[in-house]
Amino acid sequence: MKVYEFKGFANPARVRIALHEKGLFDEVEFVHVDVLGGEHRTPEFLAKNPSGVVPVLELDDGTQISESSAITEYLDHSAGEPTLTGKNAKERAYIHMRQRKIETGLLEAISHYFHHATDGLGPQNYAHKNKEWGEYQKTVVLKTMKAMDDYLANNAFLAGNEFSIADITGMAGFAFCDFVKVETPAELTHLNAWKQKVFSRPSASVAA
Repeated sequence: MKVYEFKGFANPARVRIALHEKGLFDEVEFVHVDVLGGEHRTPEFLAKNPSGVVPVLELDDGTQISESSAITEYLDHSAGEPTLTGKNAKERAYIHMRQRKIETGLLEAISHYFHHATDGLGPQNYAHKNKEWGEYQKTVVLKTMKAMDDYLANNAFLAGNEFSIADITGMAGFAFCDFVKVETPAELTHLNAWKQKVFSRPSASVAA
């Protein structure tokens, strides 16, 4: 397998963590895509992912899978324990729901803030920016953090009491928040304890 990525970016980090958690990290060849230099917009890369974003998982038979959650779904069904996406229909639906809430409210929102309300990746990478929209997304991030803290008051992880894809998405989201200097409020004690716990996992070391 190959993973086309830009190491350190949030979505490639999600795939790296999932690979490590599933014991598959050493079975993958990582291929650097120079996003800052525009390589993701070349015909060669767009043939792999017309959306022009990383990561992309390329299987040995040539099948290409994009979207981090879809890649993790594939990886989760390619190896045994631990299970990241649920063991049965109910668990799978619940984890997917929780993951999506964190993806939209934290990871995507902090990305919008970065790209619209800051210098982002530089003017050469943007056709349009909306600073007001970006600043609003920062309020979405903070609201989501509070909701996560409330949830963690009664749960060990972000989709129940076992580590899952929801936690992986949360880890990527908070790494992005740290990068753009959006801090987690100190009063969110459950959330801060969760962060300390998950970022102590061995898989966190391969994300950055």
